[in-house]
Amino acid sequence: MASPATDWKEIIAADEAERHAGYASDFAEIQRAKSAKYGKGRALHRKQQLGLKGSFEVLRSLPPHAQHGLFAKPGSYEAWVRLSNGGLDRLPDRKPDVRGFALKVKGLNGPGALGAPTDAQDFLLINQAAFAFAGPDEFVGLVKHMAKGPGAMFAYLFSRYGVFGALGLMKRFARKFNAPFTGFATENFHSAAPIACGPYAAKLRLLAASDDPRPGASDDWAGDFMRRVAQGPLQFDLQLQFFIDEKRTPIEDASAEWPEDVSPFVTVGRLSLPPQDHSSTTG
Repeated sequence: MASPATDWKEIIAADEAERHAGYASDFAEIQRAKSAKYGKGRALHRKQQLGLKGSFEVLRSLPPHAQHGLFAKPGSYEAWVRLSNGGLDRLPDRKPDVRGFALKVKGLNGPGALGAPTDAQDFLLINQAAFAFAGPDEFVGLVKHMAKGPGAMFAYLFSRYGVFGALGLMKRFARKFNAPFTGFATENFHSAAPIACGPYAAKLRLLAASDDPRPGASDDWAGDFMRRVAQGPLQFDLQLQFFIDEKRTPIEDASAEWPEDVSPFVTVGRLSLPPQDHSSTTG
């Protein structure tokens, strides 16, 4: 089996800073429009389901290539979790959507991704192993036009990708978007795109705490989760999957799943969420 490699490369285009500033402006405009309709909130993942407090344990005896940053040594940390529906609108839970599982690990002391000191590590995960799009330009373009309505979205897709390209993309997007969801406690969540782990690159996966989905829970995912927590602590294992080579584990193609037989997952930590009152401001 191939070993994790450090020769991965991030391709930074000459206009990347300008394009990313444009993305930020696009999302700010979407957020203003949606906040005027629904009240103050995010652009994406507007429907916040739950905010919960727990603990995160970095496990012992990790392989050397995993021992970087948060995972450099065993330890226990305060953790905060935010569960959300991914869409632009506050829709009923029964509607198809991408779901988000955000994890903040507190109590650290070191440089953040952009160099500034930080006391926390954030992981943003979705219930999809890969995105429907290879890069951010396609994703942002779709979201911008989705915010304007179905007509604008279809016009954009056909003008950009042509008839057959648009149909293929819509089919792929629908397959991911409409995948059945069983609950925040019973689904695996993924980073979809890789992050740096010391000199290595890795994707993340949070394993489901339970394999027991409950019929009829789809009308209230927050209630389903809290009923499970009330019965005892929920535990989720966090795993890393490492870059091997560009052909089999591409860095820049967010639509590609990395095969487990090429790069198996390594369990590096455990998130525990105890019974709690999610409506309390103190946790």
